[in-house]
Amino acid sequence: MNRRALVAAPILAVLAMVLTACGGGSAGAGGTGGSPSAAPKTLTVFAAASLQGVFEQLGHQFETDHPGVTVTFSFAGSSDLVSQIQQGAPADVFASADAKNMDKLTTAKLVDGDPVNFASNTLEIAVPAGNPAGITSFADLAKPGVALVVCAPQVPCGSATVKVEQAAGVTLKPVSEEQSVTDVLTKVETGEADAGLVYVTDVKGAGSKVEGVPFPESSGAVNTYPIATVAGAAQPELAREFVAFVTGSHGQDALAAAGFAKP
Repeated sequence: MNRRALVAAPILAVLAMVLTACGGGSAGAGGTGGSPSAAPKTLTVFAAASLQGVFEQLGHQFETDHPGVTVTFSFAGSSDLVSQIQQGAPADVFASADAKNMDKLTTAKLVDGDPVNFASNTLEIAVPAGNPAGITSFADLAKPGVALVVCAPQVPCGSATVKVEQAAGVTLKPVSEEQSVTDVLTKVETGEADAGLVYVTDVKGAGSKVEGVPFPESSGAVNTYPIATVAGAAQPELAREFVAFVTGSHGQDALAAAGFAKP
């Protein structure tokens, strides 16, 4: 072996040792040599139907702010959502359209911590574009021949309707009582009803599909919206962060833009 080969041999041996040390982690159990990524997580939010538009918007932003997190929503009448949670449906966050339904979960110790009020909403009459039935007041809803659709009494928008009805001394005879405010709105949009009692935010969200008829009696039945982390949530930390997000400045700005008032 010549002198040049004798010098090169130990250098090559050292290089081999260095390369082996650097690459040893790649064959380790469960590893690929890169930094481990956070496991994907799903946050499940049960929310009143009237919140759908703005909460989906907030959900997208929350996902952007929390890489690896997916926010899934279940929108329905608050009373239906409460029943589902009471029966063990997996939910991390619950946002109600009234305090009455949230109180059911609080009493049953199914809420972690105290609920926080984050918005309020007021009833408005929705009519099809052009207002073919000529509805101009709450009393007009009781006129013969008017096909009126309202929320069922156990649903927050239905409870508010009953309050207004009693205070105004007007007896309504709806052709149907729906389990969510979005179902009422749909029947007005499709022309199945001459009028429907929904929220101000629903009329605004529907755009040109319906027209809104405000009425002064609605001020006597303003619904306040509370939000809380559900007891036993699969993602309690994320749930608390989402509640803070909704009640914080970004959430409040989005709610105001959607037509919700302060709680």
